[in-house]
Amino acid sequence: MILTILLIFFCIRLISLKISINHSQQLIADGAIEYGVKNSKFLAITHVLIYVCAGVEALINKDTLSLVNGIGLVILVFAYIILLIVIKTLGGIWTLKLFILPNHPIIKSGLYKVTKHPNYFLNIIPELIGVLLIPYAYFPFVRIKQEEKLMNI
Repeated sequence: MILTILLIFFCIRLISLKISINHSQQLIADGAIEYGVKNSKFLAITHVLIYVCAGVEALINKDTLSLVNGIGLVILVFAYIILLIVIKTLGGIWTLKLFILPNHPIIKSGLYKVTKHPNYFLNIIPELIGVLLIPYAYFPFVRIKQEEKLMNI
């Protein structure tokens, strides 16, 4: 169950990658310059590794839904809703990379009134927390049960 949930969200993330690639190609054609190439690669690698490690953990533990990983799922759903809002708001200038166009538009409406960086603060950070909580909840609960058992001796 947990692995299926992670795979569904990872597939949605792959769809966002395809959108990003299409937007990137158009931005380059429109004269945009890419910045932070090295950091973008590290962000992408880290993002994928977190999903892969969470998936491996879910496979190993055959975890089922509990309160904590349910909270992780809710956070993940929230993060993906924000991702969709960010993509819709930014339109063709949204990418997973950092491109700046000549006369680049600065968006100050919607979520951008709340924070200059909703894609990071309201999408990526919550997304990764949610991904980690979904399978990781297993270990703290096992530890809690172990401690309680030992303290009741």
